[in-house]
Amino acid sequence: MKKSVYEDARRRALELYEKAHIVLTQEEKDHLEVADLGLGRLEETGLQIVTYVNTERCCAKEMSLFPGQTCPEHRHAPIPELNYPGKEETFRCRYGVCYVYVDGEPTENPVCQPPKGDEAYYTAKHQVILHPGDQFTMEPNTRHWFQAGPEGAIVSEFSTKSLDEYDIFTDPHIKRVPTLEE
Repeated sequence: MKKSVYEDARRRALELYEKAHIVLTQEEKDHLEVADLGLGRLEETGLQIVTYVNTERCCAKEMSLFPGQTCPEHRHAPIPELNYPGKEETFRCRYGVCYVYVDGEPTENPVCQPPKGDEAYYTAKHQVILHPGDQFTMEPNTRHWFQAGPEGAIVSEFSTKSLDEYDIFTDPHIKRVPTLEE
């Protein structure tokens, strides 16, 4: 990702957090992660993340999504060699609307569609709609993806330890850890 794209996304994410009345420290602002997932299409696929804490036992994050932005389908599988059972996570919507898709009975006429051209990488079809104050918990290894509504969305994540570098994405082109270019 180009540094100019990163800086613009960072600025816009901070504006969204402020609009949602999410108070961040300067250190949290400085460490805000912009994840384009190596696809170079941040406006449609990616997210912005502030990590409050990530210990051996728990993790808390604040995720911002721009209008219509999608975090692609993935799962947090067990990692036996690390004695890690996979990440259990709870999403709580703070601002906007977030549409979460998980394995289960497919929803007829879902609100969201996967980004054009990537439909094959979106197999979870059961829709959960989160408005401010709503929350949803996923067990480890649950295939899921989520997309912001037209205002964008802020979603708090509360989970067991996060090992993002081990996330398994359905799309083999995705690189979870971002790299910056000049």
